[in-house]
Amino acid sequence: MKAAPLTVFPDITPVVVSEAEDGVATVTLNRPEKRNALDIAARTAIAAAFTGLATRSDVRVVVITGGETVFAAGADLNMLVDQGAQAMSDLDLPQYWRPVQTFPKPLIAAVSGVAFGAGCELAMMCDIIVADPEARFGQPEAAVGIMPGAGGVQRLARLIGPKAASLMLFTGEPLDATRAFALGLVSLLAEPGQALPRALEMARRIARMPPKAIVAIKRNLAAGAGLPLDAALALENREFLLLFDTADKTEGMRAFLDRRKPQFTGS
Repeated sequence: MKAAPLTVFPDITPVVVSEAEDGVATVTLNRPEKRNALDIAARTAIAAAFTGLATRSDVRVVVITGGETVFAAGADLNMLVDQGAQAMSDLDLPQYWRPVQTFPKPLIAAVSGVAFGAGCELAMMCDIIVADPEARFGQPEAAVGIMPGAGGVQRLARLIGPKAASLMLFTGEPLDATRAFALGLVSLLAEPGQALPRALEMARRIARMPPKAIVAIKRNLAAGAGLPLDAALALENREFLLLFDTADKTEGMRAFLDRRKPQFTGS
């Protein structure tokens, strides 16, 4: 399935954003000649894409993919090799990831091929990862004298546990998709060649759900992750109660009782 270009950048198009269909937009990393290595142009394009999609009322769910043979091979080392600590601080790489990390709507990564380094970190920023059986996930930064700096340590340890994360981080050895699924890094293991179709199918299903409830769930998952259980439960109950003032709550419950499909409007 090819995405129709919506966002076009001069000279190169490192990211292609599809027109929304059934509430779903697709963001495709588009540097195949560089295995989707994430240079400044690509990161700028990703940030711009997610900043725009966050405010579009016709987009309820976003799928990010890299194509059939690679998700993203990592950072483009050409932009890093000659940089010192101060230069890297001035470059402020975290700014490019904020629109992804704070994206308010469900975000699904469809991963085929490799997701290494910054590519693995980008996948882990998503709410759901759908992977092809041949996909591989890795954080090989130690092999080039650095460490992950955008969640490759902290998110990885929280997702698969510190022991498995330590093994990946210290050795640079990747996880295959089957092992990543068993450890909880991958949400769904697709049939061969079906990562993107399955991700889009899932996205369309989520897009049919009441938007305020879905956004509240995502917000609660993020906000409660670092809180003590009592505080997280209080936050959950507050979000639960607020949804009782939405029209979609009444529509959803009435439709269930009437044995019909609900018509959610986002109100």
